[in-house]
Amino acid sequence: MIRTYIALIFALLSVANLSAQEAAQTASNVAAPANTIVQMQHFGYCSYNELLQSMPEYAGAMAKLENLKKTYDNELARAEEDFSRKFYEFVEGQKSFPENIMLKRQKELQQLMEESMAFKDEAKRLLNQAEDELMIPLHRKLKDVMRQVGLEHNYSYILNIDNNSYPFVNTTGEAEDCTAFVKAKLRR
Repeated sequence: MIRTYIALIFALLSVANLSAQEAAQTASNVAAPANTIVQMQHFGYCSYNELLQSMPEYAGAMAKLENLKKTYDNELARAEEDFSRKFYEFVEGQKSFPENIMLKRQKELQQLMEESMAFKDEAKRLLNQAEDELMIPLHRKLKDVMRQVGLEHNYSYILNIDNNSYPFVNTTGEAEDCTAFVKAKLRR
């Protein structure tokens, strides 16, 4: 009976050994094509921000945005001058004003301050919105040109290396800096 158990244990170990060998063989067969696929991929890399800022349309969009910002800054400065003048009048007249006029002027100053803060927040929101709207066509054009370059150069993908997204790109393999290709196409 013990011989039967020993024979059974040897049989199970043999099956387990064969299963392990088959699993190792299958894993090596799967790993080899995956490595081959990775090695065959050709990709480009560039700085998206550099390309965006090199576009002729970028300077025009930034000039429009700067003009809008100056307009809002001028209005904010006018409101601050108005507040400062009224505050000075309030401080100067504080000693001679009856209490009801004092309270009225305090409320006016409080309202001016709140309106100024609300306008400042709204101006910031509108500037951000204007920037987004001005940049949409530029982003669309740049992405279209990058897609064209990617297809022409048979890239699997193009990496954006801005902001340390990819702190290392091995440029000795299938990687190619495609910045010049994209810039040339943008100038056409």
